[in-house]
Amino acid sequence: MRTDFKAPWQNTYTERVIGTIRRECLDHMIILNEKHLRKVMREFIDYYNNSRTHQSLGGNSPNPRSVQPPEAGGVRSVEFLGGLHHRYYRQAA
Repeated sequence: MRTDFKAPWQNTYTERVIGTIRRECLDHMIILNEKHLRKVMREFIDYYNNSRTHQSLGGNSPNPRSVQPPEAGGVRSVEFLGGLHHRYYRQAA
C-alpha cells in the first residue's frame, strides 16, 4: 500500500518526527513568526542530531559522541533552545 504524500499521518516515520518536534520543542515555546520558527528548528535539529540520546542507537546520538571518563574533569553543560535542553560533557578544571 502506498502512502499519500498529502497525508503525513499515514507515514509512521513522519508522524514520529513531527510528534517529537512538538513534544520536545514547540509545546514549550511561543513562536513569534516564521523567522523565529526557522531559528528554533535549526537549533532543535542541531540538538537532535548531535546531543539528544536515542534509545535505538544505544543511548548515543545520530552523530556519535565519545564516552568521557570521570578522569576527564568536571561535568559542564551547554544549553540549547534557551535552556530547554542541555548537553553535558566533561572538561578539565
